[in-house]
Amino acid sequence: MTSPVPPPETFLEVEALVVDILEADPALSTALVAVEPPAGFDGTASAVLVNRRGGAWIGDLHVDEPLIELEVYGPTKAAAHTLANAGRRAVLAAAGRTYGTNLITDVVEEDGPRWLPDYLYRAANRYVCVLKVSVNVY
Repeated sequence: MTSPVPPPETFLEVEALVVDILEADPALSTALVAVEPPAGFDGTASAVLVNRRGGAWIGDLHVDEPLIELEVYGPTKAAAHTLANAGRRAVLAAAGRTYGTNLITDVVEEDGPRWLPDYLYRAANRYVCVLKVSVNVY
């Protein structure tokens, strides 16, 4: 019988890590990438909002597997879709890369980009996708 592995003192700020990944991608250079929308945001500008939507800690492997949601907005439906595909490609391409002391071992798309009307921002063109990011945490 093995001893349980305690969780780390602090977990990786995975939302901030994904923001960094997206901001470094040239295809997203004209979009706002953030965890929260700025004041005055109405959903019509090019933006990618990053949110952790649950996930799991696998103690014996020292792996955090957050579900990351990308809420992607654009001035048109087509622009939002193009931006959503750029965002998912950037996160999927992060598998195998090390960020500080953390290794992203795998990225799996759980729910591909889907058109999802936004009831908060009525004029918004929004796509949402969810990716599971497996990160070795040390």
